[in-house]
Amino acid sequence: MTQQSEFVEFVIEQLAPSGEFRARAMFGGYGIYQGDTMFAIIVDDQLYFKADGITCKEFTERGLNPFTYSSRGKTVTMQYYEAPPEVFDELDAMQSWVQQAVKAALRTKRERKSSKPASQRTRNKSRAR
Repeated sequence: MTQQSEFVEFVIEQLAPSGEFRARAMFGGYGIYQGDTMFAIIVDDQLYFKADGITCKEFTERGLNPFTYSSRGKTVTMQYYEAPPEVFDELDAMQSWVQQAVKAALRTKRERKSSKPASQRTRNKSRAR
């Protein structure tokens, strides 16, 4: 078992008191899900929580950096920020940050759905039937 997989298992164990969570391998890292909502990622043994316009300030004020990667010679910054260190030592801190990240992920999902043109939303509903 790789160290990264051990870290993912550790994080899932830390999350267990807050509900059911799962990890899914993706693009060299892992997405962390509650239900069908991805609210965190793990890359190179680092946990990042989803942020949005409402929560981003809290991360940056604490000096927590966003996840970045290079693609085609450019740096891409994602809306996932480093988890604060106390989430691994304090259950209440983990639960609070997870709740915040899940809410941010859900808000982002709603914003994406509402920003689609009406014709595309209607077409997607008819495909689901």
